[in-house]
Amino acid sequence: MDTKKYRYLEIRSLVIQAARDFFTDNLYLEIDTPVRCPCIIPEAQIDPVISEGFYLQASPELCMKRMLSKGFDKIFQICKCFRKNERGTQHLPELTMLEWYAKDDTYLDLMNQCQGLIKFIAARLNLENQIRYQDKTISLNHPWQKLTVQQAFNLYADKSLNDALNDNSFDEIIGCQIEPHLGNTTPAFLYDYPASLASLAKLIPDNPQYAQRFEFYLAGIELANGFSELTDPVEQKSRFEKENQIRSSRKTAPIPMPDNFLTDLEKMPDSAGIALGIDRLVMIFCDTTSIDDVVAFTPEDL
Repeated sequence: MDTKKYRYLEIRSLVIQAARDFFTDNLYLEIDTPVRCPCIIPEAQIDPVISEGFYLQASPELCMKRMLSKGFDKIFQICKCFRKNERGTQHLPELTMLEWYAKDDTYLDLMNQCQGLIKFIAARLNLENQIRYQDKTISLNHPWQKLTVQQAFNLYADKSLNDALNDNSFDEIIGCQIEPHLGNTTPAFLYDYPASLASLAKLIPDNPQYAQRFEFYLAGIELANGFSELTDPVEQKSRFEKENQIRSSRKTAPIPMPDNFLTDLEKMPDSAGIALGIDRLVMIFCDTTSIDDVVAFTPEDL
């Protein structure tokens, strides 16, 4: 037996069980939605995986938000998601996602819930409110780092936020120049994203150039993406159409419009939701730099 692999998978099991306990203790209902769907979220940046004419979900988001519209107020799910052409030390084409949604919450509430979740898991693993990852000691007790996207560009980028948006270098700047500074001494939230980069999020009422979206980081690794949910079906359809226009301009096939979701969106209450990558979170708790270490089989082993 590979004792190191066994220990990593043991930690994975403990992390998943702790996450499940955290949400059930806080009165969230665990749900289970279909993995294969006739349509998914039209997103420019994600290549879908197709199975017999259906899409394998890149996220359970559409179904979970439809459940909010039907009266389920606090829900969570741990499930498999699929993204084509994603493979690397931090990427798998089949990944494990934790998502949760709650009526009447905002992205600010989600940040607090992230903090509670990570502390809960760390306590379950007897880590005494700190995480050691590579050469970093990350304190969970000190105030967690919070930066707007604009502040992060001002501090760390070699060009302005507007220039990065105009020349399509935003993702490169975030990945190469900003992310390495995030979450190295305390966990970090990067928030208030440009509206053009948050197609499912509410805008900030007094500053509509920006959206109520954040990403969560530990040790320079992006773990989660959350936002206050857009509930206007007309605006949401318009944003989906823009995403499909970008896909077409890049010679990738457009995604069918999720009409049932848009119909249910008319009844969806104000709410917030977040997706957190379990595999990457387990990497952090295992102190390993390779996602391959924390799954039972990699795609190449099958």
